[in-house]
Parts: sequence; structure tokens; C-alpha cells
Amino acid sequence: MHAHYLPVRLSIAVLLLATMAQAQAQDALDTVRNYFAELTSLQAGFHQKVVDADNILQQVSDGQMWIQQPGKFRWNYETPYRQQIVSDGKHLWSYDEDLEQVTVQPVDKVLGATPAMLLSGLQPVEEVFEMEALPAADGLLHIRLQPRSDDSNINEIHLYFVNDALARIEALDGFGNTTTFDFAGLLRNADLEAKLFHFEPPPGVDVVGEPD
Repeated sequence: MHAHYLPVRLSIAVLLLATMAQAQAQDALDTVRNYFAELTSLQAGFHQKVVDADNILQQVSDGQMWIQQPGKFRWNYETPYRQQIVSDGKHLWSYDEDLEQVTVQPVDKVLGATPAMLLSGLQPVEEVFEMEALPAADGLLHIRLQPRSDDSNINEIHLYFVNDALARIEALDGFGNTTTFDFAGLLRNADLEAKLFHFEPPPGVDVVGEPD
């Protein structure tokens, strides 16, 4: 091979690799767009852990979650303490069973650019986040979301998909904490009972805030 052909062939190879990478990134973004565009409900068990900026484990929790778009969800924390977080589409109810206290707030004032907002479909994903495809992690399709708003408490969210199904969410906040949700037994677009998203404060508990 003539020596002056080598740079040409290398340039072509680099161009082809770059084109392939761009196509793969576009395919990954399209997978995520389609996933959320066609999403109506989710049901899964979850394992949640929180680590601080020094990667020191702060908390581990387990529970079940149900989501009905648009705007309705229930997260039942079972360990290490029992807590229910319920959105009926208008109000967000947070019930701590040990404290016997319920907090209620307007849902659109609380969620912002959070994983709960992302999954509940209150707004289209790309209206709230900038999306970027990253190299696969542990064989999982990997997407980074960065809030478009400067007033979000979340700096970025990482989504991980396996076989076009959501497997993990990581949220990095402004204090350097990382909250990870790993999902198990996830059911997508199943029929969910309406009563899951209705919350009535139990008798005798303190209620902080008032529904509109």
C-alpha cells in the first residue's frame, strides 16, 4: 500500500465510526422518546438507595410504585419505614405512618424536574429536559437528562434501559447526593385501579397544608 493512501483510509474509517456512533445515539434517543410518548401506566417494585457526594451510603428503601398518566402516582415505601406518597393529579399527599402525619401540596408546585414528574407525564419529556445519549453502561442503554430550568433541585437524571424497558433511574441533586431506583417486575401500560390514586387521611392523623 502506498504510504499516502493510509491517511485517506484512516479518515474514512474515522468518518464511518463517527456516523455509526451518531446513528446509535439517535436510535437510543428515539427509543426513550417512544417509550414515554406511548406510556400510559407503570407498575413495579423498587429498590432505592441514596449516596452522598463522597459515595457514602445514606439510606436504602424498598417498596412498590404505580403510575397512571397524566399526573397520578403512588409510591408505597415498605422498608425501613412505612410511607405513602400519592398524587391524584392535583394534590400530592405524603403520609408518614410512624409520625401519624400527612402533608398535602399542589402537585405542580412540588415535582419540578424530578423522576416522579418524568414518569407521571405532567409535561412532555423534552419540554422539561435536554436529552443526551451516553455510552452503554453495564450493557444498558444510557440516557442523560438535564433540566432546562435553572431553579430545579435536580442537576441531572440518568435513565438506563434493557431490551427497551426502563430498568434504573439515577437522580443527582444540587447537594451532591445520588438517588438510584432499580425496578423489578415492571409492568407497562397495564390497567390500574382508580382507587390507587385516591388518598383519604386516616382518622386522627395531623394534616399539614390544605387541598385547594
